[in-house]
Amino acid sequence: MSRTKLDLWVGFFVVIGMGALLFLALKVGNLGGSNFTDTYVVMARFDNIGGLKVRAPVKSAGVVVGRVTNIGFDTSGYRAEVTFALDTRYQFPRDTIATILTSGLLGEQYLGLDPGGEAEMLKGGEVVQITQSAVVLEKLIGQFMFDKAAEAPAN
Repeated sequence: MSRTKLDLWVGFFVVIGMGALLFLALKVGNLGGSNFTDTYVVMARFDNIGGLKVRAPVKSAGVVVGRVTNIGFDTSGYRAEVTFALDTRYQFPRDTIATILTSGLLGEQYLGLDPGGEAEMLKGGEVVQITQSAVVLEKLIGQFMFDKAAEAPAN
């Protein structure tokens, strides 16, 4: 095999390898686009969203049903506004509870939806009324330490 043919094959495999790495990076970073064709947009307001980010998954019963599309701040109520797109295949009752959850102990945060029992379904542009903010680990540790300090007998 001649030197130029060998160089051509090496270059070919390098390009294939770089393409594979780019593909994996896009998949890991959730930037490869969503598989949802038709969506409807819903909003929820939270006191604290923790480390929730745009493009975070929206899950119900462990199934990804949508993606967070925008995070803003409501200056009148001083709350975070999270806008998310849900696949039209998945309809949720109007009394659905939106909760910010964490995958594992220190994993990424995502938006969890717990469906309610109302017969009327959420429509595009509506606001989820019942929300539960993110659990901030630092606050829990601080509360635990403060409670233990209060329990200690004074000498």
